[in-house]
Amino acid sequence: MTGDKSSDFSKKHGDRVLDPGLAEELLKKAKNGGLPCAVALDLAGTLQVGAKDMGIALDLMNLRITQCQLGLFGYLPEKKIVTPADSVSSDQAAEIRRELVDGRLSCKASWEIASRLNLPKMAVSRACEFMGIKIKPCQLGAF
Repeated sequence: MTGDKSSDFSKKHGDRVLDPGLAEELLKKAKNGGLPCAVALDLAGTLQVGAKDMGIALDLMNLRITQCQLGLFGYLPEKKIVTPADSVSSDQAAEIRRELVDGRLSCKASWEIASRLNLPKMAVSRACEFMGIKIKPCQLGAF
């Protein structure tokens, strides 16, 4: 069983073939045609699969990534739950600006900033919303 066929995510990966063992593990964890971001990344670590490869595997199985840990997608009914912070400390703003590439902050860099500053991951995405900074790319390749 795979996810929703209304969007065939597998097409973007051409002839790439899915490892049967990985597919089996994903099916054990998937619910309602999707897998939460945290579960996908935890499973990637457990199976020693790169985050990008995990995202490709999810695409090949047409499983949606749900509940982005930064609040950017995968929530119902709004999809995105992150809201702009009321304010951003100068330290946090400096950390974010230091990590920008082409005006964007990668998902991975946002996690690293959260870790360095001992903040929840969503605090970084809220700061980015406040600062008008897009978070891209996603570690799992969702955006």
